[in-house]
Amino acid sequence: MTNLSEQQHFTRPVVLDDSQRTRCEVWTRVMGYHRPIASFNTGKQGEFQERLFFRECKSS
Repeated sequence: MTNLSEQQHFTRPVVLDDSQRTRCEVWTRVMGYHRPIASFNTGKQGEFQERLFFRECKSS
């Protein structure tokens, strides 16, 4: 466990050149197993982009 006072605080954001960046692979759960979105066909990728995320409130 780390002490909050020992953590480093950066005053400015780190900016990377395009040559330093790596592609982030996004995975999602489909029919009980996980798959990378890059392996989806064009229609399924579009469907994924249209998804809306919500947070359900607790019932009383």
